Amino acid sequence: MARGSLLARAEVKQIPVSNARNQRYQLARASCSRAKKKKCSPAGALFLALFWPFLNLQELDGPNARIADYFDIVAGTSTGGLITTMLTTPNKEGSPMFTAKDINTFYFEHLPKIFPQNSGSNFLSSMTSFVGEMTGPKYDGKYLRSVINQQLGDVTLKETLTNVLIPAFDIKLLQPVIFTTNDAKENALKNARLADVCISTSAAPTYLPAHYFETKDAATGKTNSFDLIDGGVAANNPTLMAISHITKEVLKQKKKPMDSKQMLVLSLGTGEAKKEHKYSAATASEWGLLSWVYDNGRMPLLDVFSDASSDIVDFHVSTLFQCFGSHGNYLRIQEDSLSGDAASMDISTKENMQKLVEIGTNLLKEPVSRVVLETGRFQKIEGGHTNEEALADFAKLLSEERKLRSQIK
Repeated sequence: MARGSLLARAEVKQIPVSNARNQRYQLARASCSRAKKKKCSPAGALFLALFWPFLNLQELDGPNARIADYFDIVAGTSTGGLITTMLTTPNKEGSPMFTAKDINTFYFEHLPKIFPQNSGSNFLSSMTSFVGEMTGPKYDGKYLRSVINQQLGDVTLKETLTNVLIPAFDIKLLQPVIFTTNDAKENALKNARLADVCISTSAAPTYLPAHYFETKDAATGKTNSFDLIDGGVAANNPTLMAISHITKEVLKQKKKPMDSKQMLVLSLGTGEAKKEHKYSAATASEWGLLSWVYDNGRMPLLDVFSDASSDIVDFHVSTLFQCFGSHGNYLRIQEDSLSGDAASMDISTKENMQKLVEIGTNLLKEPVSRVVLETGRFQKIEGGHTNEEALADFAKLLSEERKLRSQIK
């Protein structure tokens, strides 16, 4: 599961522009953008969960304000997909099953059981663990499946409180599978249980087992089968997918195509280890098949493909918004200097999870960063807002747009 894969990756799209009176799309994306975030990574989960409450929507619009009411689409991969689901799945009263503030509690309670740590540190236990990883998934996924099924039951995609987009990858057909609320409403064979979607998008290769399930159209008796693994294989950063989906829906309604000035996009990353310099050409030039797959406890191929997929999306989206002079409509928050245990996929000790919370808290105080188009690298905007202040400003935009929509109705 991409870091942030257990419960959600979100992308926000679609909202009416107050000064132009035309519809703006809010895209909220809780992304798992980190090389090894192909599973329920503690870092991704805690980063994503930490940032959502700082939108301060309840302070602006009252205690009943819900994130699902402000975003036209929430997209997430792996852990991001899980958090997306948590924020948009209705409970019996029709409210979200989880509030933003509940998510950290969920992860602290369940991650140690999803990724149980090996208590032994001797050579024999290390070798046993290594051999196990070479012959099957590192974790059996039983507890993850149990808790997801217990929480979500038989709630399906078409029942979410706002539109969602959650990618997975079909290893039988060798193609991405994109689960969306809109598609589920139009086609019963695409109306999967949210539990199956979450288990699939977080089934990180080498970490958790692949997931098989079927859907059925009760009216026709037809069935559809899925053989799925982690969505990060196809879209570790689903921002462009979310934008494309909204664009498609707009065209279906025979409305004018959008530009970036009509969108508000919030993209929350799950941390990267860019500055750790884990690999070099000198070292990689001597690698064979095994070393590319597994090297000193790391997985170079997963790191390369996951980071490349995530970063290229951020570069393209940032370029789009900057070229149209609407860079203020795209907010990306990402930590790129993780190291050690904090950069791991599955070290779910209480100490490491608390450390991740501290890193995320410090990141909120850092200046907003933006991709430099010439280099493709992030650069802090000196003299600009902090990430926390930027989230507060973004919340005001969301609130204003929602009020405008209510007036138009």
